[in-house]
Amino acid sequence: MWEVLLLTAVWAISAADIMLNIQGLQKTTLLDYPGCVAATVFFGGCNMRCPFCHNMDIVENTTEPAYSDRDVLGFLSKRSGVLDGVCITGGEPTLCPELPSFIARIKDLGYRVKLDTNGTNPQMLKCLVNDKLVDYVAMDIKSSLGGYGKACGISSIDTSPIKESIDFLLAGTCEYEFRTTAVEEFLSDSVISEIGALIKGAKQYYLQGYVESEFVPDKSLHAVSKDKLLQYVQELSKSIDLVSIRGID
Repeated sequence: MWEVLLLTAVWAISAADIMLNIQGLQKTTLLDYPGCVAATVFFGGCNMRCPFCHNMDIVENTTEPAYSDRDVLGFLSKRSGVLDGVCITGGEPTLCPELPSFIARIKDLGYRVKLDTNGTNPQMLKCLVNDKLVDYVAMDIKSSLGGYGKACGISSIDTSPIKESIDFLLAGTCEYEFRTTAVEEFLSDSVISEIGALIKGAKQYYLQGYVESEFVPDKSLHAVSKDKLLQYVQELSKSIDLVSIRGID
């Protein structure tokens, strides 16, 4: 009996408090996961430095995690039957090697899981989708491939992993959407045309309104006007099933 108790104790320790850089927990949202009442978990750290990023405070975060996995899982276990899903976002969560084991424990609680990603880690993305650990993927398209360096703040970025992630999602292995934050300085008619060709045949694409916040690094950036966004929607609808605008009244 003591051996059983010891093994149980060892399992409990190993199954909790994985070293995850969790910097935020939004306990309820109706916006982050389409069709679900969800909680959102924010991972710190990112391999991009987008000048329009609203979460720069956690992108460059080097402090201790704000929450342990035990904190998050304990909260989710108490919200079963109230919440439908969990959104995993950042930062860039796919940089965390322990992400699959963490999500597996969320799935064990009965939740649907949505992943937000910049697409730079196609191996992790494929692992999560193929192992049925995520139900929905939202991938950011920062710009045309030629404009990525400027839009994501990394001039030397290799866009081949991003293209690999796009092609994987286009194959339809799971529910997904592509989305672009509509910053005037990074979008143009030609860029929109190239994005349309890049994700041709996509099920869903959203142009998200840019709103300045205290954490945005570059305060000189501007939102694309609604009229211009509507023109972009018309152009993109030629090659994408559903194109819509978010965050614009």
